[in-house]
Amino acid sequence: MSDYGERHYLRTMMMVRRGKISLVDDSGLIQRVQLPPSGLETRDNLPRIAEYGLTSNPPEGTDAYILNIGGDPSNGAVVGTNHQKTRPTGLQSGETQIYNGPAGTSLYLANGEIVVNANGQPVNVNNASDVTWTCTGKFKVVAPGGIEFDTPLVISTGDIEDNAGTGGSTMKTMRTEYNEHGHPVVDVQTGGSTITTGTPTVPE
Repeated sequence: MSDYGERHYLRTMMMVRRGKISLVDDSGLIQRVQLPPSGLETRDNLPRIAEYGLTSNPPEGTDAYILNIGGDPSNGAVVGTNHQKTRPTGLQSGETQIYNGPAGTSLYLANGEIVVNANGQPVNVNNASDVTWTCTGKFKVVAPGGIEFDTPLVISTGDIEDNAGTGGSTMKTMRTEYNEHGHPVVDVQTGGSTITTGTPTVPE
């Protein structure tokens, strides 16, 4: 084989390589990783190219594929990653999942539903001007620790009911009962008579 043929063969063999990520530098404009493509070498400061709008910091041990432009090891980039231990499996056709493997959190765009798994961690929505939830059915909140509103005003276009599971009452019903109620006045007229006052002068 000629020198040209040998160089061409080596460059072809070097075009795509793989290894396991050992270190990630996510501080710059381009994420850079370190990995050993073989037991004889370690590639450092390799740029990692990800899809626009999606960024991640792959944990140690993540599989990575290196694309060397023209087979030149000095001009390579990581173009694909996969973490075998934490990759969610069993997705159906068309489904997508964004996940943080070590943290166990995920956003699952499943067929027929969307599932957010915070795995016991806080969920924060920051710097929103307005937040609107539009439901065609019921909006349910399950919060054993309670619900707190830090706001100057709470407005409801419909009624509000408390103790719904134990025969509670709506605020509208309570207002009506309050506005129509009277107070017994005992032992005022003859010492033994009872009368009822009128309704409040300022309705609730």
